[in-house]
Amino acid sequence: MEADLTQILQLIGVMLAAGLLAGFVAGLFGIGGGFVIVPALLLVFHVFDVGDDVLTHLAIGTSLATIIFTSLRSVQAHNRKGAVDFQIIKDWLPWLLFGVVIGIVLARFMDGRSMKWIFSAGVFLMGLHFLFPVLKRKTPGHLPMPTGLPLAAIATFLGGFSALLGIGGGTIAVLVMTWCGRPIHQAVGTAAGFGVIIALPGSIGFAILGLGEAGLPFGSLGYVNLIAVAAISTMTFISAPIGVHAAHKLPAEALKRVFGLYLVATSAIVLYDTLPK
Repeated sequence: MEADLTQILQLIGVMLAAGLLAGFVAGLFGIGGGFVIVPALLLVFHVFDVGDDVLTHLAIGTSLATIIFTSLRSVQAHNRKGAVDFQIIKDWLPWLLFGVVIGIVLARFMDGRSMKWIFSAGVFLMGLHFLFPVLKRKTPGHLPMPTGLPLAAIATFLGGFSALLGIGGGTIAVLVMTWCGRPIHQAVGTAAGFGVIIALPGSIGFAILGLGEAGLPFGSLGYVNLIAVAAISTMTFISAPIGVHAAHKLPAEALKRVFGLYLVATSAIVLYDTLPK
């Protein structure tokens, strides 16, 4: 698709704002920011008249590409505070990659509406977690980190689920680690590392899946829009450390409730968009 200068500037402006918020959220909660970026991309690309047949895949692939930079910046900031357990990242890495491959294969055979259903359901569940963290109140605190088959199952699911939603998987990772007694700051910092592992192969996979597709907007490499990636990543480099600082200084419970409401509302909007008009 061709685009004039005004459209390109509008895209950059909206993506800069989305990147600013996504970076802060990523640093604060240890997530890749996809829950903010994907809805923003769906809206902006829709305004650009991107067809429904490529819209959702493009938003998810682009979101994954931005998470590479968001998570790297977040890991760097958390590591300065000694809050990243690289042994956990190493243990989970092969199964996360396996899950991402499964997610990309599934995305290859799914249409845009099905992808939106999955995104809506996943965002709704994550919203409920932020609003009603039941598991947190029941945390035993003495369970060991999963190994063997449980680790393989959890990490594979996390990789596939995250690749399909265009997210970094931090929410589930933090939940598992805190349930096993890891300090919340260490869980958040380590979860940011999971985002890099998921997003790098995920974005490459979506770029390959979209090669040759018609109707993609200007600046796209397959299902990854490079203009959006550059704009969002620029802002996340600024705002992710601010979120990290807030995570180590502020009680985040109230912010989690607000973010949970945002996720539930986003889920409803995306689901509504799939209904026949």
